[in-house]
Amino acid sequence: MQLRLDEQQTVQYLAMQSIEEDCTIDVNKKLEYPPVALSLGEKLIKSKIKDMLLPIPIGTYGNFSFVQAPPKTKKTFFISLLASVYLSDQNHFGGNLKGHRQGKQLIHIDTEQGRWHCQRVFKRVAEMAGTSNDYLTYGLRTIGYKDRIDFIDYCLEHKSENAGLLIVDGIADLCADVNNIEESNACVQRLMEWSAKYNVHIMCVIHSNFGSDKPTGHLGSFLEKKAETQIQLETNTVNTGWVTVKCKRSRGYAFETFSFKVNEIGLPEIVGDLYDPLKN
Repeated sequence: MQLRLDEQQTVQYLAMQSIEEDCTIDVNKKLEYPPVALSLGEKLIKSKIKDMLLPIPIGTYGNFSFVQAPPKTKKTFFISLLASVYLSDQNHFGGNLKGHRQGKQLIHIDTEQGRWHCQRVFKRVAEMAGTSNDYLTYGLRTIGYKDRIDFIDYCLEHKSENAGLLIVDGIADLCADVNNIEESNACVQRLMEWSAKYNVHIMCVIHSNFGSDKPTGHLGSFLEKKAETQIQLETNTVNTGWVTVKCKRSRGYAFETFSFKVNEIGLPEIVGDLYDPLKN
């Protein structure tokens, strides 16, 4: 019995040593600006050593963000806009939005729509970007939430050689109950693990509560606490058909509010550089 106890203590000690090695933060190490996956605009950062003009991140590698939206605010069109900007070297629709792909792959997962609607969304991204290279697309509506989680694990571990951006349109479908604290916490924990382990940025989509600006359920609350950036979509009250995009919360510098619309050929595009309600 004593031998077994000693073995257990040794295993636990080695596990803690491994965690210590992975999680130690050296304050004397040179502080590098986090590598950016998606950005909007630039900001001058002043320091004792030198001033730097750096991109204002929507999302950085190794983190996750989320988009929250009430019904009828064109959230899938907005995700198409972000995906096309990331995938493309030339941005014809996104104004000052910029992707920093550096040859990495985009994994785009939809959990809500059937095959026909999924393909239409994915084809829209490829058409806007002018390429489907390095673009992995999956519709996971027909499988259970545990299999969805396992499949994302599989994609990151085996399918993608160099993932950079993972989009999960329908993060609520990765747990059985968005109001269950344990399940919601576990779901967000997986996002943190995936983003850190594979150095990807994960962009999720979740609905807003009815009549509120809060994301749905306990899952939404956990996302708010852990996300790098919280993006809110709202129907533009000044211009019919426009959707306003706000940075509700950010761990870094918040990007400025802007609006987008769906143009005459059914593609989302930013309207002007920024949204100014007084100007419009």
